[in-house]
Amino acid sequence: MRNTAFFGVGVLLLLLQSNLFRLTGTFLRSLTWLTGASQELVVPGLVPSLVLPLILFMGVHEYSLVRGAGVAFALGYLTDLLGVAPIGLYTSTYVAAFVLARAAGVRLAAQTMLMQVGLALAFTLLHSIMILVLLAIFGRDAWVPRALYPMTLPHVLATGAVAPLVFRIAQRIHQATTSSSPRGEAA
Repeated sequence: MRNTAFFGVGVLLLLLQSNLFRLTGTFLRSLTWLTGASQELVVPGLVPSLVLPLILFMGVHEYSLVRGAGVAFALGYLTDLLGVAPIGLYTSTYVAAFVLARAAGVRLAAQTMLMQVGLALAFTLLHSIMILVLLAIFGRDAWVPRALYPMTLPHVLATGAVAPLVFRIAQRIHQATTSSSPRGEAA
């Protein structure tokens, strides 16, 4: 039940994420119009990843390795299908991010907002580096990683900014799908 809920919310976040660049572009154009600036404010890469903080939440909270990796795999595959990335790029990096977050989950407690932002910043930077390295090694065009690396820092900062919201949504799913009776009691 919990993994199905995480997958459903992940799909909704993915659909929102795939259209978020339109919203940020409209917002930046209206901000330019309101301020009367002569040049349009453009920040390439300012679109956050909404699915990655959800995967990090699952990894840090010690969900089943097989089920969590399965959800990360499915969300990564859907990201590959909706985006222009080669099939398997986000599939493999989302699973790797889940496994790394699960390994670090024993040492990290993402209870405070500051820790959630820090966790999202670190793992988004790691995820972006994995994407750039894999594109450099396996990509068809050598210019793609060079064109994408300036977008890394705005992407990392935008994902860190929305991470507490995604963590709050994931926490509500976690609480809604957790049994209310203590483990030691017989029903």
